[in-house]
Amino acid sequence: MKKDNLQDMFSRLEQGFDIESPNSGHKDRFLEKLNAQNQKQIVSRSKSNRNLWAPLLGIAASILLIVTLTFSFSNNEEPSGLASVSPKMAETQSFFAAVIEEELSKIEKERAPETEWLINDAMTQMKTLEKQYNTFKIDLKESGNDKRVIHAMIDNFYNRIELLKTVLKSIEDVKLIKQNFDENSNTI
Repeated sequence: MKKDNLQDMFSRLEQGFDIESPNSGHKDRFLEKLNAQNQKQIVSRSKSNRNLWAPLLGIAASILLIVTLTFSFSNNEEPSGLASVSPKMAETQSFFAAVIEEELSKIEKERAPETEWLINDAMTQMKTLEKQYNTFKIDLKESGNDKRVIHAMIDNFYNRIELLKTVLKSIEDVKLIKQNFDENSNTI
């Protein structure tokens, strides 16, 4: 029965169907309009994304500024290590720290697969020396600036510098050996 109703409906509407073909180029014009509309949507989305992130980035920058200022004002602790003894010792400590940083920078520049084990071993020894120095800082406070502890701290700095210089020398030796090996293997 439903099938008959559908048949009747289609036979009544048969005269009203649009059977004409569209003009030539209709498809191309339609695709151009569709692409133009898509481009507008993409541009508006990117602008809205920028508009959405701008306040969030401003908030994040403000929080970072507040945290930085808070820590910089609260870091008014008294100096530790050799710097707590006298201004001259503070100068000495900053000199040693600068030399150590410079040597560490040189070593990091020389990092390569053939020197990796050497550098990792040196960093382990540096951590041990740093722990020892931290112990000396505690001893210095407890001893009331005992000269023996001050000398031990200075020796610790010397030991770290000597370790880093030895590692740099060893790295140079490894590079030289590798270079000689490469030259010999190329001539064979």
